[in-house]
Amino acid sequence: MTAQKQKHIPVMLSEVLQYLQPKSGEIYVDATFGNGGYTQAILEAAPCKVIALDRDPNVRIRANEFKNLYDSRFEFRAGNFGNFADLVPERIGGAVFDIGVSSMQLDNAERGFSFAKEAELDMRMSCTGESAKDIVNFYGEKELADILYQYGEEHKSRQIAAKIVEYRRRKKIETTTELAQIVYTVIHRHAGDIDPATRTFQALRIAVNDELGELERGLKGATARLISGGRLVVVDFHSLEDRIVKNYMKENGGKKVRISKYAPDLAPDDSVFTEVSKALAPTAEECRINPRARSAKLRYAIRR
Repeated sequence: MTAQKQKHIPVMLSEVLQYLQPKSGEIYVDATFGNGGYTQAILEAAPCKVIALDRDPNVRIRANEFKNLYDSRFEFRAGNFGNFADLVPERIGGAVFDIGVSSMQLDNAERGFSFAKEAELDMRMSCTGESAKDIVNFYGEKELADILYQYGEEHKSRQIAAKIVEYRRRKKIETTTELAQIVYTVIHRHAGDIDPATRTFQALRIAVNDELGELERGLKGATARLISGGRLVVVDFHSLEDRIVKNYMKENGGKKVRISKYAPDLAPDDSVFTEVSKALAPTAEECRINPRARSAKLRYAIRR
C-alpha cells in the first residue's frame, strides 16, 4: 500500500528508520508531518500506527489521502509540536522531528518564506497570528536588530534594522523581494556566495513561529510520552536548532558516578536517556540528489 509519489524528498530517511526502529503494534509520532515522507516510510516499515502532527492547515489534503490508505493505522492531529504532551496523551514507541521550514512551504511563493519569490511577507506556518510583515513594519529598531542577530546570527543586524526603519518611514514594507532589496543595500550580492538575505529571512521566520521555543517544548513533551526503550529522532538544519537538540539530549543523558574512589560499583544515575548519539550527517550521495540535505544533522536518543 503506497501513497502517491513524493514530490519532496524526506531528508536522511534511511537513517531515520534505522534509529527509530519501527516495531509491530507500537505507536509512533511524526511531529512534523508536512508531505508525509517519514510517516509513509514508518507505516511501510512495520505494522504500527503513526500519529502525525502539523500546525500548517495546508497539509490536511495530504493527511486525508493517508487516512484513506492506512485507515486506523494513521491519525492526523492539527497542532504545534510544542504542545506535544497535550496532543499525544498516549505512550509511544518513538517520535521523529524534521525541524524548520518544509519544502512545501518554501515552494509555495504565496506563503512568503522565500526571498527568491515575489510574495506578501508572511512566513506564518500556522497561517494565523503575527506575520513577518507585522514585525518589520512595527517593531522598534533595537528589537529588529536583536531578532536578526539572535535568530539569524547576522553580524550586520544593526545596519539592516536601521535601513528597515528608514525605509518604512517612506513606505510600508509589503513583500519578500522588497525586504531582500533593503538587505542588499547593506550587504551586496556576489555570484557564488550565499544570498545576503538568507540570515534575515531565517531570523524572521524563527521569530514569527517561535521555532526555538516550540522545539524545546516539543522535545520535552515527546520524551515524557516515550515508553522504556522508546526512541527520539531529530533532524535539524542549522546551528541554533542543533545546539538546542544537542544540549537537551546531553543534559538528559546523565552519567554514572562512583560513590567514592574506593567503591568499585557505579552509583545509579538519574538520566532520562540510556543512549545519546553524536550528530550524524547525510551521505555525499544524498546531498548530491537532494541539496536540501547538505546542512542536515540527525541526533537520536533512547529512553531509559
